[in-house]
Amino acid sequence: MEIKELRKLISLMTENDLVELEVSSEGSKVVLKRAAPNLNGGSMVYAPAPYSVGAPQVQNSAPAASTRAQKGPADDTVTFNSPMVGTFYRSTSPKDPPLIKQGDKVSPETVLCLIEAMKVFNEIKAEMSGTVVEVLVENQEAVEFGQPLYLIKP
Repeated sequence: MEIKELRKLISLMTENDLVELEVSSEGSKVVLKRAAPNLNGGSMVYAPAPYSVGAPQVQNSAPAASTRAQKGPADDTVTFNSPMVGTFYRSTSPKDPPLIKQGDKVSPETVLCLIEAMKVFNEIKAEMSGTVVEVLVENQEAVEFGQPLYLIKP
């Protein structure tokens, strides 16, 4: 295949926003590939990831307690909400018992659960003293920011 023909194929790819083009002619085969087009019409902008990516590790997560604790269904309980989007884990490994279960006493430094986000396991601390009234989420369940995780009686 001649350069002139290759240039026409490249032009064809660009005009039609093609990512890959495969052409077979007279026993030869040409495969052209390019980066996917930006569908926004603007230039591509890359933002840094909010968490490090790599082997799972435990990090402390310390958003203010007021952002995740709200009055619960009963007047004497507080709803402890998820500080992030991720996967909820009740224990540090599948073989270990849950970190916290109904009826357990917690202090501000007590680790309630782990939430995995972008392959990083974040320790979620109680940031309050009290007794766990109810666990509202199942192990390995996907959770959203602000989703109720526990009911705690201060």
